[in-house]
Amino acid sequence: MSPPSAGETVIFYDGVCGLCNRLNQFVLARDSSAQFRFAALQSRFAREALARYGRNSEDLDTLYLLEDDGLPSERLRAKSDAALRVLGRIGGVWKLSRMIAWLPRFLLDLGYDFIARIRYRLFGKSESCRVPSVGQRSRFIEYE
Repeated sequence: MSPPSAGETVIFYDGVCGLCNRLNQFVLARDSSAQFRFAALQSRFAREALARYGRNSEDLDTLYLLEDDGLPSERLRAKSDAALRVLGRIGGVWKLSRMIAWLPRFLLDLGYDFIARIRYRLFGKSESCRVPSVGQRSRFIEYE
């Protein structure tokens, strides 16, 4: 597990959330070009990166996507915007997710927030962040 290089794209997720960890496995299985890295919201890296945008990494109900880390083009996406961007960048049939991107962001985020509120009940919660497999560790930014 190592810090990101300039220009990488990082998915920030709740490390104890069953749904979030399933999302990571979903992305890892389909991201053949290894364009995404992962960092738990509970990590030091997440605290520092999100603070640059005035966001709190303790807001565990939000998925964040940091694109072009460390470059002038760096951009932080959140909630439905982040999720749709990840799906679009994975490609293939998942590009079809763009078909709902025309919906107003507040409606998309309303649906996102509903799922975020019940995700622990539906998908469970672990006591600590999941440790990635040996083959996946290079894709994860070090936990604390």
